[in-house]
Formats: sequence, structure tokens, C-alpha cells
Amino acid sequence: MYHRNICCECIILQYNYLFHRLKKFNISTMNTTFKPADLMQDNQHFGEFGGVNPSISDSATYTFLHAQTMMDTFEGKQGGCYLYSRHSSPSNLYLCEALAAMEGTEDANVTGSGMGAITTTILQICGAGDHIVSARTIYGGTYAFLKNFIPKLNIKTSFVDITSLAKVEAAIQPNTKMLYCEVMSNPLLEIANVPELAKIAKKHNIPLVVDNTFSPLIMSPYQMGANVVIHSLTKFINGMNDTVGGVVCASKDFINATKSVNDGAAMLLGPTMDSFRSSSVLKNTHTLPVRMKKHSENAMYISERLEKDGARIVYPGLKSHKDHELFKSMYNAEFGFGGMITIDAGTLEKADAFMEMMQDRKLGYLAVSLGFYKTLFNAPGTGTSSEVPLDEQVEMGLTQGLVRFSMGLDNNIERTYQGIKQCMIETGIL
Repeated sequence: MYHRNICCECIILQYNYLFHRLKKFNISTMNTTFKPADLMQDNQHFGEFGGVNPSISDSATYTFLHAQTMMDTFEGKQGGCYLYSRHSSPSNLYLCEALAAMEGTEDANVTGSGMGAITTTILQICGAGDHIVSARTIYGGTYAFLKNFIPKLNIKTSFVDITSLAKVEAAIQPNTKMLYCEVMSNPLLEIANVPELAKIAKKHNIPLVVDNTFSPLIMSPYQMGANVVIHSLTKFINGMNDTVGGVVCASKDFINATKSVNDGAAMLLGPTMDSFRSSSVLKNTHTLPVRMKKHSENAMYISERLEKDGARIVYPGLKSHKDHELFKSMYNAEFGFGGMITIDAGTLEKADAFMEMMQDRKLGYLAVSLGFYKTLFNAPGTGTSSEVPLDEQVEMGLTQGLVRFSMGLDNNIERTYQGIKQCMIETGIL
């Protein structure tokens, strides 16, 4: 009976003796400074036969030894049980545990996409007649959901300059139920003052929901007072661009509420991550600390040199970035300032020519995603932020010539720099 799933009777019996010895560590012996990479490193699961990677749970449904246990699980009275993979699975929970450790939250829930994480969180918190205050510069899909979709459900959103705390607080109404932002905004790389936003949210008794996709390990919003932290796992966390996924990191109560069989948004909307994909992402999280350091190192190298060359470049690691000091006051310094850069080429025509030339010379790829081993770039005004109307793009400072870079893991970054610089010269940007 050992290999049969009988976890619903008491404890999950899928792990061997070695797992039970190594899984738990005494948090009281840790340094009081939050160290997400250390927590992730100490979070190890083994296969039931001693495999260094946990086994994949290739099942949609799970068996029970007793009917009463199944009934109790449906009603949320039986912990540690697997019911149906839309609700959860062992493979998903392994990944959830690693990501909760990364953000320092009690729990997490993985979803089939980043938008799955964003939309279920919003719909779990807000209902008809409610109001949201959101940063104006956010991922285009999030903007479209807030601006175009949820008004159908009678949920309204006010978009504000998140860097102005006075404007944020002024936008809060009696029916406001959420304050939403990205730590590092997409695509303008504005930095949200998470500790101060958390104070505002607490003052008005509303949750602060933060998308941390651009800065995993670099920023720890939950430790700064945010209530919910969201990631698109598709990007830096997975790093291979072979998987679409998302995660919601929050308190155990909030995560349990989203998975309620009666009214949980994650359970009833069904944005489930496949177990095979969870297993793939989990393995890639083990290299995340090393990758984030290299992304940041390369981005800093390129930014410093191109700024000296006269490029109109934005990068939080540069002293010229308006939020540079704010970023430094919040970040986990060992991971740097992130892998995201923007360069203003002046016009869309120059931006397109610049990107196509870089791709032809194998400096990177024209693509809308980010966090890959190879540098990726796109013009967000006509790409990842195209959902935002042109007049609103102009108002927020998003020019048509802006090029967003996700710096890769290039070993010879000087060679990459020289290549990018030459492309800028030939296209008339420099």
C-alpha cells in the first residue's frame, strides 16, 4: 500500500525517510534578515523512491479509503488531502511551497498563466459595485482586464500615477477594495514605494496587491507590507520560455479562500497549472538566484556604457533613474537592479530597424516575453502595452520609439555591448 495515494487518512505518505529528515528546518536558527534565496535552497523535496527530484503526480483525481474523508475534504475539514487536480496536486504544492518561501508568505497557489493569477486574485477580492485603485503603468493584459473586462461586472478602476502617494490616496473611495501595482512597472520601469503604499492600504483597510514579475528575489513586497504578491512564472522564475504559468503568494487564509469549492475564484474559474509544468518550473527555480544575479550584472554593464555613449536609457541601477534611491532602500542588494532596460530610439521606425538589426546579428530576439537566457526586445507601445490607448500612452510617457530589453545571460557581455552600440549608430539612434 505504500505507493498508493492514501494521504487523505492522515499524512502524505509519498515521501521516503530521507525526505522527512531533510524537508523541515528550524526557522528559529535562521538569520532574522529575510533571505529568500536561502529559504528556497533549503526547500527540498524527494521522490518516493529517493529520487533527487519529486515524482510528478500524473493524476486528475485522487482516491480515498473512506467516504467520510472525501466528504470532509469537500467541506474543507480535512487538511493534507488531494481531491481533484483543479483544486491542487502534489506537484503543484511542491512548487507552491518553493514560491511561498521565496516571497516569505504562508502559502501560495500556482495557476496556468500569469493572467490566471492576476484575474483570480482580483475576482476573489472584488465584486459588483466595488472599486480598484491601480497604477497606470502596468502590463497591457492587466490594464485591459481592469479597463475593459471587469466593468462588465460593475467593478470600476481608477488608474493613477503610482509614484505619487498623494494621488494614490486621493483616488481611494468608500467602495475601494484593492490597491494594485507592479514593483517595477511594465514597461516604464517606474518603482512603486511598497512600504508607503502598504501604509496607505492599511489605513483604508484594503489589501495591497503587488505584481513582482520583473524583480523576483530582488524585491520582497510581502516583507514590506503587501498582502498579496503575484508573479508570471513564464518570465524570470522559469527562465526558459517553455512554460506559461503564474502564482499567487499570500496568507494561508487567502489562498484557502481562493481554492474553496463553494466560492473560490481559483477553484471555480479553473486556471489550473498542469503537474508536468509545475515539475518543470520547480526544477528551474533552483537556478533562479544565479540567473537573477547574471541578468542584473549584464543589464548594469550595458546600461552604464550606453548611458556614457549618450543613449536615452532607463535602468533602476543608474543614478540617473528618478527612483534609484527608492529602489536601493527596498531591494535585496545581492541580486542587483534586475534585467529590464528601456532605450528610447526616438521613433517607431528607428526602433523597428534597431530591433531587426540586433536580431539579424544574433544579439537577441524580437519577442514580447522576458526572462529568457537570450536577450529579448520589443516596442511596447505597439506590442506588450498596445492595449493602452495611444492618448493614455502619451500621458504616461510611453513613446512609440521606446524599446524594452530583457537582458540575457550572455557570457561575453562586452561583445554584446559593442554589437548593440553599433546597431544604434547604424540606425541613427546614437
